[in-house]
Amino acid sequence: MHKIDLDKILKKIVGARIGIIGDFCLDVYWNIDKDKSEISVETKLPTKPVKSQLYSLGGAGNVANNLKAIGVKKVSVFGVTGHDPFGHQMRSLMENLGITHDSLLEQNEKWNTHVYIKPIENGVEGNRIDFGNYNRLSDDSAKKLLSCLSREIRSLDAVIINQQVSDGIHLSKNLQKGLQKIISDNKKKLFFLDSRSCSNLYQGTIRKLNAYEASKLCGMDCEFDQVISEEDAKSAGLKLSKKWKKTVFITRGDRGCLVVEEKKITVVPGLHIIEKTDPVGAGDSMLAGLSAAMASGEDPVSAATFGNFVAGITVQKLYQTGTASPEEIKNIGTDTDYIFTPEKADDIRSAKYYRNSEIEIVREPIAVKKISHAIFDHDGTISVLREGWEKIMEPMMMKAILGPVYAKADESTYHKVLSRVRKFIDSTTGVQTLVQMQGLVKLVREFGFVPEKEVLDEFGYKKIYNAALLELVKKRIEKLKRGELNIDDFAIKGVVPFLNKLHGSGITLYMASGSDEDDVIEEAKALGYANLFDNRIYGAVGDVTKEAKKIVMDRIVKDIGPKNAKQIVAFGDGPVEIREINKRGGLAVGIASDEVRRFGLNQQKRSRLIRAGADIIIPDYSQVEILSELLKI
Repeated sequence: MHKIDLDKILKKIVGARIGIIGDFCLDVYWNIDKDKSEISVETKLPTKPVKSQLYSLGGAGNVANNLKAIGVKKVSVFGVTGHDPFGHQMRSLMENLGITHDSLLEQNEKWNTHVYIKPIENGVEGNRIDFGNYNRLSDDSAKKLLSCLSREIRSLDAVIINQQVSDGIHLSKNLQKGLQKIISDNKKKLFFLDSRSCSNLYQGTIRKLNAYEASKLCGMDCEFDQVISEEDAKSAGLKLSKKWKKTVFITRGDRGCLVVEEKKITVVPGLHIIEKTDPVGAGDSMLAGLSAAMASGEDPVSAATFGNFVAGITVQKLYQTGTASPEEIKNIGTDTDYIFTPEKADDIRSAKYYRNSEIEIVREPIAVKKISHAIFDHDGTISVLREGWEKIMEPMMMKAILGPVYAKADESTYHKVLSRVRKFIDSTTGVQTLVQMQGLVKLVREFGFVPEKEVLDEFGYKKIYNAALLELVKKRIEKLKRGELNIDDFAIKGVVPFLNKLHGSGITLYMASGSDEDDVIEEAKALGYANLFDNRIYGAVGDVTKEAKKIVMDRIVKDIGPKNAKQIVAFGDGPVEIREINKRGGLAVGIASDEVRRFGLNQQKRSRLIRAGADIIIPDYSQVEILSELLKI
């Protein structure tokens, strides 16, 4: 994984001087509340009262906004607005942000400020209202714009060329010709091009494209919403880099970014984000981050990594063209959760197995040293006492979110909430229950069905969930004690003999769970293997800052030294333990267990674990001898 010094980059970009020439737009959000609607006297139709309105910079303006937010002091814009109130609003926003807009010209005829009005009703965005679709840049405006850029070019470290709309400034042949001359006359300057339909213009620029745009430019027949494979994206990147003789950045949404430098391709992986996301504006954020970093002297891969962090923040800001602050960038970049090999995760046909076994080798080569420490998650990794916890959490969350409308919510609303709940549960598997309940509090407030005074805190919701879950566990343990069921009925196949083998080999065993510590210890004792862990069983203690899995791993790494991290192996069926051992350099074994049968592969888990960075995937511990051979035990 490419490491960058965030503090150094954030300090350096403050002094960067960046210009932007392009299509400056205004994004407008009108929140409509029909409580005050009335029948219009003129039209006899119901009115749509706007309760609140929000104006933000879009297009090239969003790039400028992002540059200022991440800390760039000098941002100069070169563009055109109409002689209208929206143009005035745009300048006002730029003035407040400290963006230099002396070269944001005003064209009185045949030009409306580019505006996108988004009516939002009950949290749903309606039909957009657009201004500027019939714009034509006058020859005089093109000449003035080029003159402004020529005058300022020496005082800039980099220039971003933005082409956002088909009826924008780049439709002008005079502007195209003049801008190409400026690029050719200033070969030592950094010029970045982010264009929807003009990527073949402006030779000498560093291009940022998405995978769809890159593939279309290479003649590939593909749809806009089609997932472009990494192989096809790489092929397109190499062709375009060779054609343009410059570095090419190809963004792939949550699958990350490709950096193509001549014949070299570097994959910058996507970020795992739990919160609901909105990809609108992510490309602008990525561009702002990578251009600021390169303007400050960073190499393309470091710049793309930095831009990836910036975009990772902004996609979490809903119903707005969001930005990222230096503090937010440091937070996401300090303890980053990546998405690994998504193609392999989503297509089991790519699986490669060790010695014709059921043991899948995900990331080669498997560099195994003599294992000295083994960390196990509990639920779904060893025990299935809590099998079905998702079926308890799902209805509990549904009732908490819908509150007073739970019984009467229409089908569309119900399934909208259900989809969010299922996605949230899937993405938070393995984290502390209290962290999941913090997320539930956010969901309750986001949907807004429950009056604020009735919204519980995370402890209140956890109490409700735990009461239902522990009742289930209690009944299962009672059956175990009565002899109606035995340990094998509540353990993943082969796990107890495997634990005994590890313990007998002198390997120190740890258990680290997201469930409450006292409950985990009690369940391990009931199933008869607590003694193998010699009081090294850890769980949640009611403090979300004390994540058992992180604490245990950090303690071991500190004891044996980072250079010996390959002596640690972590076994888990959730992404948390897989990601955390990855960050520390240990070996990650994903347990893609079918908890109902207690053996065999769960393909959904397999996908989740590979995305988290598992080196090895096993469905259970039935092939213990082959697994021991692979792990050199």
